[in-house]
Amino acid sequence: MLAGQPSPPVPAPAWSRDRASVVTAAILLAIAAGAWVFVVSSSGRSHDGMAMGSTPPSLVDLAGFVAGWAGMMTAMMLPSALPMIALYGAIQRNAGPVTQGAPVAMFTLVYLALWAATGVPVYLASLLLSGLATEIVPYGVAVVLVAAGAYQWSPLKHVCLRACRSPLGFLLGHWRAGRRGSVALGWAHATYCLGCCWALMLVLVAAGAMGLPWVLLIAAVVAAEKLLPAGEWTARATGAALVCLGIAVATRPDLVTVLRAGHGM
Repeated sequence: MLAGQPSPPVPAPAWSRDRASVVTAAILLAIAAGAWVFVVSSSGRSHDGMAMGSTPPSLVDLAGFVAGWAGMMTAMMLPSALPMIALYGAIQRNAGPVTQGAPVAMFTLVYLALWAATGVPVYLASLLLSGLATEIVPYGVAVVLVAAGAYQWSPLKHVCLRACRSPLGFLLGHWRAGRRGSVALGWAHATYCLGCCWALMLVLVAAGAMGLPWVLLIAAVVAAEKLLPAGEWTARATGAALVCLGIAVATRPDLVTVLRAGHGM
């Protein structure tokens, strides 16, 4: 917490059971459910510009990709962010008029906007991958898998993961009064979440080609890392599995066909 900033009012122990918190959680879960409907319904379609031999990409292609990516990130990331967002809302309801900040909707939009913005570099990376010679692609995928697996064991990963796993500690340590401070708080939370999960999203693009099975698998891993008691060990186990998978792909390049089967978001 910054010097000179007022401490946030700590909510009552039953914050998760008050009516407003329940309504907030229900609304966010409904949004996430709608995003999952979108992801499943569009799982059989490929994004323009991502296939070999496609026409040169345009801004329309980029906009369409980013819109689809934003929907997918809403489905994958919003459920695991629910404890942080709900606790922020509970603190806001206990805040006085001087310390009250941005509403929960704005806090959530800042979080989702950062994840949506990552669609731009992801789109460019997808184009780069699709432009590689066919015989090189498996080794590129293997490098991504090994690098992502190693990151799962890195100190930076676990610093970011601890921030995501401890909503109250994060809010107490980063709280700033007022709407601008509250937006900055939402941005900080989104940045930690990005630092925690970016490597898994890279795996989703490179190895899974954003196929629905990979979307479901990585969403489950993200939720387990952030919400389950053994989340840090889940991250390490996932990292070990990714490294082993990367080595297997480098040894047997034909495995890429299996990994990327049924791709297309």
